[in-house]
Amino acid sequence: MRDALLQQYRATHDGDPWYGSSRVRLLRGVSAQQAAATPIAGAPSIWALVLHMTAWTEEVLRRMQGASPAEPARGDWPAVPEVSENGWRAAKAALTRAHGALCEAIAEAPTSVLSQRVGQSREPALGTGVTVVEMLIGLVQHDAYHLGQIATVRRALLSA
Repeated sequence: MRDALLQQYRATHDGDPWYGSSRVRLLRGVSAQQAAATPIAGAPSIWALVLHMTAWTEEVLRRMQGASPAEPARGDWPAVPEVSENGWRAAKAALTRAHGALCEAIAEAPTSVLSQRVGQSREPALGTGVTVVEMLIGLVQHDAYHLGQIATVRRALLSA
C-alpha cells in the first residue's frame, strides 16, 4: 500500500500520471503574470491553485506528524502576493518542498500510522474521520482535481 501511495503521489507531482500531465509539466513555462491571471470568470488563478495545494500538502504532513487536524496554517486559499517572477519561483519551490517532505514522511511512517484515524468525526471539508491512508489518497485526488483546473486555465491563457 505504501509503495502504491508514493507512486501515485509522485506521479501527480512530477511523474507520468494516467490522467494526463503532472504538476511540474503543467507549470513549466508559466510566467508570474500568467500564473496570476484569471482568464476564466470565477475560476482561481494558477498561482492561487499552487498556494492552495501547498497549504493542504503542509497540513497533511502536519497531521502525519501527529498534530490534530485543522485548516492549513496558510489558510485554505492563501492570497496571491505581489506578482513577481521571484515570488512565483518561491511559490513553486514551496510546493516542491512540501511534496518532498510528505513523500519522506510517507516512506518513513510506521505501518501502524497509516491505519490511524484522522480526527474524531467525519467532516468532509476538513478531511477528517478517515484513516491516514484514506487522507493520502484524498490528497492525490485533491491535487489531480486542481491540476485539471490548472490545465484549463493554462489552455485559456494560451488561446487568448
